[in-house]
Amino acid sequence: MMTVKKISMAGILAYAILIISAFLPAEKEDTDPPGEEWISLFNGEDLEGWTPKFTGFEAGINYNNTFRVEDGLLTVSYDEWEQFGGHFGHLFYKDSFSSYKIRAEYRFIGEQVTGGEGWAIRNNGLMLHGQHPETMAVDQEFPVSVEVQLLGGNGEDPRTTANLCTPGTNVVMDGELFTPHCFSSTSKTYHGDQWVTVEVEVRGSEIIRHYVNGEAVMDYTEPQYDQRDSTAQPLIDGENLLIDEGYISIQAESHPTQFRKIEVLPLDK
Repeated sequence: MMTVKKISMAGILAYAILIISAFLPAEKEDTDPPGEEWISLFNGEDLEGWTPKFTGFEAGINYNNTFRVEDGLLTVSYDEWEQFGGHFGHLFYKDSFSSYKIRAEYRFIGEQVTGGEGWAIRNNGLMLHGQHPETMAVDQEFPVSVEVQLLGGNGEDPRTTANLCTPGTNVVMDGELFTPHCFSSTSKTYHGDQWVTVEVEVRGSEIIRHYVNGEAVMDYTEPQYDQRDSTAQPLIDGENLLIDEGYISIQAESHPTQFRKIEVLPLDK
């Protein structure tokens, strides 16, 4: 005679949960080492702690309401612009940093404003070791700084991000002074409006390393003022050209951009 085993309701429920959980994505683990205390530079609500500076205007004027917070995202918007007109913008954080890591999550959205430069399509940047915004000339286009250039793909062609550009500065690369304006990283290309994470390790005037989505893509040493550059010359103190610290800013170069995270981890020298 066949014996029919009774299955409790609790057993059925436990089995169902086991089956369902097998198809759920694994929970993302916190990859930050214990003890790391990142400082968020963006509060998700407003531009407290940040100062805008646009070409043709004094520091503190947010031309055409370009920098704003939308849906909790730090946004570079051009919906109140008709023409770009060469008004390059930068948004500076209030504090200066020397040895630190900076991590930002960004994406490009929408279309470039009319009149923007061709090279500025899907283009922004993290300006590091920069001069204070109030030391910039009214008509100055870019702060003297080391730029981690952020680029988005056009949907077809290769286009790396976390590149290096050097407004008013130079660096040492592979043991030699590097004087061209920009140098491409080894990153992948990120098309569309996908979020990308860029992280930079800055060790004062010693070494700077770029990472994209956790992969190392570039490093160089000895960030320094370019004594040939007229915007850098007033910042040079004596014969020492090395830049050990400075201000952080993001750009408004004519293409809408959003940041959902900008945070810094101070490091011991």
